[in-house]
Amino acid sequence: MSLVLYLLDENVDPIYRTELLRRKPDLIVWKVGDPGAPPLGTLDPAILKWCEEHGFLLVTNNRRSMPRHLRDHIAEGSHVPGVLVFNPNDPIGGTLDDLLLIVAASDISEYHDRVVYLPL
Repeated sequence: MSLVLYLLDENVDPIYRTELLRRKPDLIVWKVGDPGAPPLGTLDPAILKWCEEHGFLLVTNNRRSMPRHLRDHIAEGSHVPGVLVFNPNDPIGGTLDDLLLIVAASDISEYHDRVVYLPL
């Protein structure tokens, strides 16, 4: 099983990282703007490239344009570990449960080049 690493895009509320790490302290969860991660303001296509280079699953609430950016990314011959898209209007607890379930019961390869909408 491959290690699941999460990159939260900059529009994801910081409570998601706080709560993920509270529930699973050894989980690797970075956020756009963190040292080593893409800087704040990075455009979505560059974030996908970064995720590809570093092996992170992208967690976003960008349902509108991220799927299109992923299609373009793949059409260019690039790949990505995966994009997990949640609805910010859904309860935080359910989204956290899904993200933790992915870590516990999935192999990162299951999400390769895919957009997966949460809840599962």
